[in-house]
Amino acid sequence: MKIKNWKLCLVADADFTTAKDLPALTLQAVKSGASIVQLRAKNLYAREFLDLAFRIAKRLGPHNIPFIINDKVDIAQACKADGVHLGQKDMPLYQAREILGNNKIIGISVNTVEEAIKAETEGADYLGASPLFYTDSKKDLDPELGIKGLQEMRKQVKIPILAIGGINSSNASEVMAAGADGIAVISAILGADDISHATQKLLKAVSKLS
Repeated sequence: MKIKNWKLCLVADADFTTAKDLPALTLQAVKSGASIVQLRAKNLYAREFLDLAFRIAKRLGPHNIPFIINDKVDIAQACKADGVHLGQKDMPLYQAREILGNNKIIGISVNTVEEAIKAETEGADYLGASPLFYTDSKKDLDPELGIKGLQEMRKQVKIPILAIGGINSSNASEVMAAGADGIAVISAILGADDISHATQKLLKAVSKLS
């Protein structure tokens, strides 16, 4: 599946929603406008991660929404996800491509223009530019990229950029104006009391320039 709508990616973080029904919350966000789902589960055992991936994939099936697995190429392959998102310390892109094939989506997390250029040169389908702003979900990451960093990255690469990190409905339009093709969020949706309203508010913010 090719991604046609990059505007709003829900990062369905299993660690953020340990006491909640993540597949149900994910489906609610998709019905309200989320255009991509990425499943993130840093602290689950492989079998738990795979079971969760299958349950979310089943919910997403009728909605034709791109489903991306964070970090784990084997789980992406096993649950027939549409692709994988890799960090700088994960499996090299070329090896992931050999395993998944040319028809799967591979995204790479980048923090600098140099990393972005390298990822595009090596064949990444999109970039996850992070962290754009400070975020509690990624305290151990590189320095904030910021709006200026995103603008410079946009000048240097042609592939889609998903910005992530500290993005919410109040700053999403600024992020899009700086050159992002879309935003990826965790708490801005999953931390909301009303998932549907939060998703629709974000979608309205990222669609202002369309």
